[in-house]
Amino acid sequence: MRKVKEQQMKFGEVDIATIEFDLRSRDEIPKLLMGLRHIYCKPELREEVFKILECVVSKDVDNQNGRPGMELWKILVLGTLRLNCNWDYDKLQEIANNHITLRQMLGHGFFDHTTKYALQTLKDNVSLLTPEVLDKVNQVVVKAGHNLVCKKKDAELKGKSDSFVVETNVHYPTDINLLFDAIRKVITLTAMICSKVGFSDWRQSCHNIRNVKKLFNKVRKLKRSTSKDEKKKSKKEHAIIGAHCAYMDLNRSFLERAEDTIKMLRKKGLVEEEKLKEIERYAYHARRQIDQIRRRVIEGETIPHNEKVFSIFEEHTEWISKGKAGVPFELGLRVCILKDQFGFILHHMVMHNQTDDKVAVHMVHKAKKRFSNLNGCSFDKGCYSPYNVTELNKLLDSVTLPKKGKLSLADKEIEYSLEFIRERKKHPAVESAINALENHGLDICPDHGTDGFDRYVALAVTARNIQILGTIIQKKELRRQKRCQKYRLAA
Repeated sequence: MRKVKEQQMKFGEVDIATIEFDLRSRDEIPKLLMGLRHIYCKPELREEVFKILECVVSKDVDNQNGRPGMELWKILVLGTLRLNCNWDYDKLQEIANNHITLRQMLGHGFFDHTTKYALQTLKDNVSLLTPEVLDKVNQVVVKAGHNLVCKKKDAELKGKSDSFVVETNVHYPTDINLLFDAIRKVITLTAMICSKVGFSDWRQSCHNIRNVKKLFNKVRKLKRSTSKDEKKKSKKEHAIIGAHCAYMDLNRSFLERAEDTIKMLRKKGLVEEEKLKEIERYAYHARRQIDQIRRRVIEGETIPHNEKVFSIFEEHTEWISKGKAGVPFELGLRVCILKDQFGFILHHMVMHNQTDDKVAVHMVHKAKKRFSNLNGCSFDKGCYSPYNVTELNKLLDSVTLPKKGKLSLADKEIEYSLEFIRERKKHPAVESAINALENHGLDICPDHGTDGFDRYVALAVTARNIQILGTIIQKKELRRQKRCQKYRLAA
C-alpha cells in the first residue's frame, strides 16, 4: 500500500501552506522548499503532480491493503533535496531526521520525534522515481514558473542549448587495472557462491587476489626505458614483457578454474542462473583485457579507441575530449540542456555515443512539443551542419547557429546581422545554467548503471527548476514585505 500524500493531518502536524521560511536566507534548502510548497498549495498543480507520481506505483499494488510504504510526496521532496544540495544518502538521512523545516514539509509534527528514516529506505524509495516521471513533473514546474514571470500568457520563449560532461564515478582506466578489477570480481563472486553451497574449491580466494595484486603492482611499476644504451633498453623491454606475461598467465589460470566451477554449479542446479551470468560477465571483461594487453605489449599493436572499455562497472562511461584548456579528457557522458531566458531548463538529454550536431534538432523538437511558444534558440558551432540549419529553421522563427569554417557571402550576411550578433552574445548565459547544475549535483554521478545515471540527471534538472521557482517566489515575497514596510512607515 502506497499513497501519494496522506490527506488526514496528524496531531501536531503543521499545514504545509503555513510553513515559514527565512526569506533572507541565501541557502538552497529554503528556496527548494518554497518551490515545493508553491506546487503543493496550488490545487491544480498539486493534483497534476500527484497524478504523475501515481505512475511510480505498479498497477499490481493494492493502494488499500498491505504495509504502508513511503508517501510519494516525501520521495519527491527527499530526491530533489539530495540533488539540489549535492549530498550523498548519509547526509540526506541526517538532515531528514533532524532538520525541523524539512520534517514539517515531510508531514512530521513537532511531537513526532520517533519517526526516523533508515539509510536503505531512502536509497530504495528515491530509486523508484524514473526519468519519464521526473520529466513530466519538470514540465509542470516550468509551466508554473512561466505563469509567475510571464506577464502575457504564451509569451515568446527564447532558448539556449549546449552540452557538458557529467562524470561517472570511475578510476583512471588502464588495461592492466581493468583486468585486475575483472579478475577480482570473478574470484570474489565465485568464492562467495561456493561458500554458500558448501564447496571448498575457492577457500583461498583472499590469498589468490593478493597474488594477482602482487603481479599487478610489479607490472604497474615497470616503465619503458629511455636509455640510449641498446642493451639496457632491450633488457628493460624484456622485463616488461615477462612481467605482463606472468600477470596474464595467472589470470588465465583463474579464469579456467572459474569456468570449470560454473559448469559444475550449473550442472547441479545449486545456484541461480543470474548469479552465474554475473560471473561470466566479469570473466568476459577479463578475457578482453588479456587479449588487449597481449596485442599492445607483445605484438606492439595500438588498440583502436572503439574497442576500449573505460570501466567494467560503469560500462556506459565514455572517454570525452572537448578541447577545453586544462581538461584533456573527461570520463562520463555528455548531457545536453535547453534553457529559456528565465533560467528554466525546458528539456535535457543524456547523449550516449552522440555529439552535439546529432541532437540539436531532436532537442528543439522535444522542447517545442512541450512548449509550443518556443520561437527561437541559439547554439554554438559544435551543433552546426547543413541539415540542422534546414530543419531548425522549419521549427523555429529565429535560429542562431554559427557556421564552421569559412563563411560565404550569404553566410556573412546572416551572421553579421544585428539580431544574430545580439543573440550570439546572449548565448553564453547557458553556461550559468550548466555551472549551477554542476554545483548542485551534476559534476559526478555516484549512482550505478545507465538507469541510475539517467535518473540522477533527471532529478538534478527537476530540482534545479524547483529551486528557480522558489527563488522567484522568495524575491516576490521580499518585495511585498518591503512595500508593506514602506507603507507602514509612511502612515
